[in-house]
Amino acid sequence: MIDQVLVLNSGSSSIKYRLIDMASRRETARGLAERIGEETSVLTHGGVRVERRLADHEEGLRAVLAAFAEHGPALDRVAAVGHRVVHGGSRFVQPTLIDDEVERAIEDLAPLAPLHNLPNLEGIRVARRAFPALPHVAVFDTAFHGTLPPHAYTYAVPREWTEKLGVRRYGFHGTSTAYVSRRAAELLGRPYDEVDSIVLHLGNGASATAVRGGRSVDTSMGITPLAGLVMGTRSGDVDPALPAYLNRVAGMSLADVDDALNRDSGLLGMCGANDLREVWKLADSGAPDARLAMEVYGHRLRGYIGAYYAVLGRVDALVFTAGVGEHDARTRALAVSGLSRLGIEIDPARNAATATGPRMISPEGAEVAVLVIPTDEEMEIADQVVACVGSRSR
Repeated sequence: MIDQVLVLNSGSSSIKYRLIDMASRRETARGLAERIGEETSVLTHGGVRVERRLADHEEGLRAVLAAFAEHGPALDRVAAVGHRVVHGGSRFVQPTLIDDEVERAIEDLAPLAPLHNLPNLEGIRVARRAFPALPHVAVFDTAFHGTLPPHAYTYAVPREWTEKLGVRRYGFHGTSTAYVSRRAAELLGRPYDEVDSIVLHLGNGASATAVRGGRSVDTSMGITPLAGLVMGTRSGDVDPALPAYLNRVAGMSLADVDDALNRDSGLLGMCGANDLREVWKLADSGAPDARLAMEVYGHRLRGYIGAYYAVLGRVDALVFTAGVGEHDARTRALAVSGLSRLGIEIDPARNAATATGPRMISPEGAEVAVLVIPTDEEMEIADQVVACVGSRSR
């Protein structure tokens, strides 16, 4: 039996980590090394905060290990290391034991997620050097969407693009969606493979996923995390001809347009703020741009809810998760406004209640259960690590 799992999430300038005891299903430590490569880096380990320069990920991980050694807990019970990897393409649809060949494959997939896969890979390489005797497992953010049917993942583009260049829908936020859709079934007291749900992962990045009996059958993000819902700084769906248009009329390069759609669009582009708390404040103060931004945001959400209701045919649960989905009652109300004919509505008092755990916010007896379920991607990664290592040992 796996005793403890160390979960690592390596970003371009950060290492986020949690140590999870699998017997009790509780974390025993968590922390973050951030601003790696800058003049002043910060390591937060539990309640301890240290500022010092961390030149690279190797130095960052060694600082993390030193914090464990000095402040605890001991790492002598760690039996495996789990790594979040954003893009697994069509090759990796299950948690995968990492070896040199897998590392090379993750690097080969970097063009699909250049801002994510390479930092993820750097963290893997550093951790494998630090823990050479332990199994390391990659858990891919795209993997849960490996069950998408061809009619959902295929773009209407030249077949050569799909076959030779991997142009298709992959989807993201899969680890989060897997966790909360399973928890939704538990909350309803029904078998996972009998529950059809729509999961709204709403944070600075946002996605919608249709889950039929525990399998992703459609999702809003595409070959990259740019498609779909309106996000903090990302546009979501736009006309595919927009880059060519902007090149013709404004002389913008493809790289300029791509950067603007990812970093300067979404809520930020529409009203100057990407944090929904600030956007709501601006809207309440009468700022017309912020009011329009929230109308666009809600319109896009409702459009995807309706589309995925049609995809599924029936819906047992609508699930809100991630920072906005878990904590923003006004945005939840906006998302379901006008959907009562579909059996989707919320109880205002339940929705406004200050609670932190999994909960139902729809009225008693509602046709569709509307749920708020805090996500726990690290716990999902740890569970998948145990399943992967356990299957290899049998």
